Amino acid sequence: MNIDFTPFILSFKLAFITTAILFFIGVPFGWFLSQTKSRFKPLIEAITALPIVLPPSVLGFYILVVLSDKSPVGGFFAEFFNLKLVFSFWGLVVASCFYSFPFMIQPIQSAYENLNKNMIEASYLSGKNVHQTILRVALPNIKPSLITAIIITFAHTVGEFGVVLMVGGSIPGETKVASVAIYELVEEMDYHMANIYSAIMLVISFVILFGVYIFNKQHNKKFSI
Repeated sequence: MNIDFTPFILSFKLAFITTAILFFIGVPFGWFLSQTKSRFKPLIEAITALPIVLPPSVLGFYILVVLSDKSPVGGFFAEFFNLKLVFSFWGLVVASCFYSFPFMIQPIQSAYENLNKNMIEASYLSGKNVHQTILRVALPNIKPSLITAIIITFAHTVGEFGVVLMVGGSIPGETKVASVAIYELVEEMDYHMANIYSAIMLVISFVILFGVYIFNKQHNKKFSI
């Protein structure tokens, strides 16, 4: 029995890059959403949360249209960077960033909103600017939420199927991630290998979630003493 681990490696590579990109976007954007008093805040939050409720096929279709060579975005990357986004790994990265965006943003935004307002005001009164307040005051006090956001985003990206299939297809070593490999094994009625691949994904997902709960429990116990 030969198990091809390439789809799993590709899934983890995709998840790592996506999570890293979304972390650096999520930290400032989550702060903006938590602090803004704009009347457009509900609209921005609704747009941010769309990937949670949209069918992956719908989201994947629109991303596919935007990234195609005939669109302004896809055409720009193809002409100036010689980079084809559709049916490529970097196209998967772009699609995954859209698909996993709310899973990074919402925990961070919620943590910011639950911070002690007096602590934030004291930071400003002591002469710290917004960037210093985020780095030195806010982030150290929302560490559990940051860890949760990172791990959930990573796990969610690893488990993607509909969006990555529509945008990337199934190119071995390029876009054929673990979820797509399982789908193809079922189509080929190779249930034995599909079961093995699925079991690997199940174990990985459980370990990731178990780690989140253990970390949060230890953190809460530490601060309750």
